[in-house]
Amino acid sequence: MTAPEPVLGRRALGRALLARQHLLARTDRTATATIHHLGGLQAQAAPQPPYLGLLARLDGFTPERLSTLIEQRAAVRIALQRGTIHLVTAEDCLTLRPLLQPVLDQGLRTTYGKRLTGLDLDALAAEARELVEEQPRTFQQLGALLAATRPDRDPAALAQAARCLLPLVQVPPRGLWGRGGPAAHTTAESWLGRTLDPAPAVEDLVLRYLAAFGPATAADLKKWSGLGGLAPVVRRLAPRLLTFRDEQGRVLYDLPQAPRPEEDTPAPVRLVAPFDNLLLSHADRTRVLPEEYRARVMTQNGIVLGTLLVDGLVAGSWQLTAEQEVVLRPFTALRRADRQAAEAEAERVLAFAAERGDRGGDGGHGDRDGGRGRNGGGTVRFEAVE
Repeated sequence: MTAPEPVLGRRALGRALLARQHLLARTDRTATATIHHLGGLQAQAAPQPPYLGLLARLDGFTPERLSTLIEQRAAVRIALQRGTIHLVTAEDCLTLRPLLQPVLDQGLRTTYGKRLTGLDLDALAAEARELVEEQPRTFQQLGALLAATRPDRDPAALAQAARCLLPLVQVPPRGLWGRGGPAAHTTAESWLGRTLDPAPAVEDLVLRYLAAFGPATAADLKKWSGLGGLAPVVRRLAPRLLTFRDEQGRVLYDLPQAPRPEEDTPAPVRLVAPFDNLLLSHADRTRVLPEEYRARVMTQNGIVLGTLLVDGLVAGSWQLTAEQEVVLRPFTALRRADRQAAEAEAERVLAFAAERGDRGGDGGHGDRDGGRGRNGGGTVRFEAVE
């Protein structure tokens, strides 16, 4: 008789996730190693999220460490998981893009399919490649050039078709801390001087996901990647994996040697970056995001706010503003120790931002309760609980 799989509750799953995300304890790993381990960091909003995501996880991290990787072409920004822009290592760009190409194809069909009916996509891709390899171009520029030979077509749809058909990377200064610039694109092959992996293994994608986000279901893996048809792959790998059940009876898969801390393991207060994959990589997000707070951090227009973690769970949101201010918005009253820890984390963000004079976010908000701290001219402010 086969023994039943052990059951992992939400707190246990949350602690396992935080341990693998380096959010239980920061690490001294390199930025490159961390980006690889995480399978990239979502980077659709430039430049803050990847930098703040690494800051939450790494000891001694400075903006230059990531900006240098981007400038030296060791890390790139490209459409990958869920069709969104991610910052990944150069090696992962070449491997992950062909694996996730079906996600881009599906997104193009869903959003622009009718506007591309009858179009010779091979010819479009060849022309677009020539244009962006001649010099990096924004989508507005690329769409206009492609429409010059296709005057009956929508320039925006043509540019998005090129985004899908070609592995387009965003070139610096886009994504550099404290600088920034338009999202201009060229091909990964041209930028990196290497070809895409001709035979990437989807099994490796599954194992890497579990290393950074497990224990997880096949549905979780699809939520993270956007890629369908992975359940058979997971089943093929099952002899190499451990299996558990969650409290709803769903089968969870995991790597035998991956960390699974006890559910009462202390979890420090952390400020998680906007758009962080911590919140976007599971079908059931309640291991870190209570359902009652989901709408308060994931807005209807697709914005995912920075989040305040207390005892391993989202307990508020936060923002680094253009006025060098960190605004903390707890969703419930915090204990004194947690409030002090949140302020210390915010001061750490301000010190980080001051190193390159970044002017941060999208503006400040009125002071509601006057709770303040200071660091190098920056301000930490708590907004009153709503």
